[in-house]
Amino acid sequence: MKIAIVGAGIVGITTAWELTADGHEVSVFDRRNSAAEESSFANAGVVAPGYVTPWAAPGMRAKVLRSLFSTHGAVKLRWPLSFRDLGWMAQFQRACTLEAYLQNRARMQRLAFYSRLRLHDIVAARELEYDRGEGYMVLLRGKREARMAQPGLEVLRAAGAKFREIDADEARRIEPALNADTELAGAIYLPDDEVGNCRQFALLLKREAESLGAQFHFGCDIAPLTRSAPRSLTLAGGSPALDFDAIVVCAGLASAQLLRPLGLRVPLTPVYGHSISAHIKESLHAPRGAVMDERFKVAISRLGMRVRVAGGAELGGPADRINPEALKTLYKVLHDWFPGAVTLQQGVQQWKGARPMLPDGPPVLGASGIPGVWLNLGHGSSGWALSCGSARVLADLVAGQDPGIDLEGFGVERLLAQ
Repeated sequence: MKIAIVGAGIVGITTAWELTADGHEVSVFDRRNSAAEESSFANAGVVAPGYVTPWAAPGMRAKVLRSLFSTHGAVKLRWPLSFRDLGWMAQFQRACTLEAYLQNRARMQRLAFYSRLRLHDIVAARELEYDRGEGYMVLLRGKREARMAQPGLEVLRAAGAKFREIDADEARRIEPALNADTELAGAIYLPDDEVGNCRQFALLLKREAESLGAQFHFGCDIAPLTRSAPRSLTLAGGSPALDFDAIVVCAGLASAQLLRPLGLRVPLTPVYGHSISAHIKESLHAPRGAVMDERFKVAISRLGMRVRVAGGAELGGPADRINPEALKTLYKVLHDWFPGAVTLQQGVQQWKGARPMLPDGPPVLGASGIPGVWLNLGHGSSGWALSCGSARVLADLVAGQDPGIDLEGFGVERLLAQ
């Protein structure tokens, strides 16, 4: 089939790869001038399926309120809040029931474990080399964090994740550069999890897809789809229509606007995260893999000869303004655990990215209900961890094949119920 993909982030590129590998004629369109320039650009890079869970959970409202009044709180509301944000928050609150949380968590983790397997298959088959590291460790600063981590351990057990509860001494043997002056009560170590440079992988896989015939078109701001010709694409500024046998929408936040004329209301909103990336000054002082500070919800990852520190969640505020307070938290956590590891005087990359999130957690994956229009969107903060599995599932569905994974709860009908 002749297939168009709208969006060239990590989800769009993995989808392009799978469909091209299946023999389809694939064209990818993106409004940016290069691939993976938005949510995929400088995220934390962590692939930890056991920690892929919905934000909508029992007790989350109280946690958010506490965070709002903390200097280094993980969740912040920024002015102005749009009507879209307010509507999303109302739907988010309704999804915070125990029953909904358990269902959505199971769905996301099922897809995440499948996605990690698919990632490994692609890397091995195409011999891809990119900045990555093995192992993921959750650092527990004190007894409070150790106590609060216990429900999460039950989640890991239920998901079948391999992990160990370790004391501070063992944590420091695994990560010798951890600052001895920062209190550490213990850690949770997940040896099978990993960290990888999402954008670097995306660019490599784009090249592999191109080698099989996929075509990428950048600087293309696609107009919303139309009811009269839902499988045709035109530029927002006007252009002749291009007709396809199928269209796959993977355009992140822009997906809602693209699909609205078809009667599909997609409750996506941007939840912003920040990151800093800096060159390693002294390898012995830098992390070997990836760690996450449980108290501040900040990940520190080694990506080749750079360290990336990422975290935070902001709802509302200007999309193009990096928040200095968020950066202060990242620098604080980096200094707490790995002082002197990186060069901060020059060459530090500061980034703010919008995670396109649905209120209840899981992405929407599969047929849209409009013939020839397919959806692969709403992955939120788990886009890198879910991308390879989502792409393979979508390709199987397009081919009319059984994906071999339970897709209950991922369909478009979930949007209609919200």
